[in-house]
Amino acid sequence: MIVDLRSDTVTKPGFAMRDAMMSAPVGDDVYGEDPSVNALQELAATRFGVEAALFCPSGTMTNQIAINVHALPGDEVMCDRFAHIYRYEAGSIARLTGASVQLLEGDHGRFTADQVNAAINPDDPHYPRTRVVSAENTMNKGGGSIWDLSVLESISGICQARGLAFHLDGARLFNALVETGESPQAYGRLFDSISICLSKGLGAPVGSLLLGSRDFIGRAKRVRKALGGGMRQAGMLAAAGIYALEHNIDRLKDDHRRARSLGKTLAGLSWVGEVLPAQTNIVICKVRAGLSEGAVIAGLRESGVLASAFGPGLVRFVTHLDLDDTGLELATAALRRLSP
Repeated sequence: MIVDLRSDTVTKPGFAMRDAMMSAPVGDDVYGEDPSVNALQELAATRFGVEAALFCPSGTMTNQIAINVHALPGDEVMCDRFAHIYRYEAGSIARLTGASVQLLEGDHGRFTADQVNAAINPDDPHYPRTRVVSAENTMNKGGGSIWDLSVLESISGICQARGLAFHLDGARLFNALVETGESPQAYGRLFDSISICLSKGLGAPVGSLLLGSRDFIGRAKRVRKALGGGMRQAGMLAAAGIYALEHNIDRLKDDHRRARSLGKTLAGLSWVGEVLPAQTNIVICKVRAGLSEGAVIAGLRESGVLASAFGPGLVRFVTHLDLDDTGLELATAALRRLSP
């Protein structure tokens, strides 16, 4: 048996989700005539208390559409130095929007309102115009870290006062919400745009949603078309997203419980130097000095456990809905046997 802990993107749709996909009514979504896509977009917009939503193939697309709508070439996007929009989206801020990036040094990917305020460029032709602030919750590179809502509220206030757009890369936002008990509407009030992913912990095979005002989504739809993201009979994919939003959110707590168990196991192993706090479903460990992440990953693979290299000396494990307690026990036993 292979226990795949590389990412929560490896999940496969279950039988109930597949049944929903096969029975979904469909139409041409580019014409706005796919009833399942329309229902998914309305469900997401209502849940976050915003005016509209747009279904797209990926979270990279929803993030980059948002930046493209908010910023012009030569403008500046502000984010943490580990942000997914900067590190893992193929340079799309520069490639697609022509914007520059101001990187902040956060705490596990979470920066402060004071940092934002200090980093806004003056109204001076020598500098790019600061235009977008982007936060990521949960923070992937920060080990699934969760933002404090009060900090986001403070940053939102600065953005409103200074005329900046505030975007949320919420690829794993529901992981944060089930831990904190906060409502999606609380986030809908703070951000000009929100990207949420359906194909990670929620288990859909593909798809992300971009949320915002009706005017913003109207402009976003044009950018989606330009990027080739307009899909035709996408209702079967949308039906998986509806099922995910209606059935797979509360169970994220099980992923978090298993991640904390993995973290405790790792903390007691001789080959592990440090384990980042496991707040949600991501566990990152630093291997002991003198070892390499590659040796750890290769050794685990021989025992049937897959993990990801996450930087020099770093290994990432991600729990998800396809990992049950039996799989957790197998992974735990493999970790304890490992002698890299």
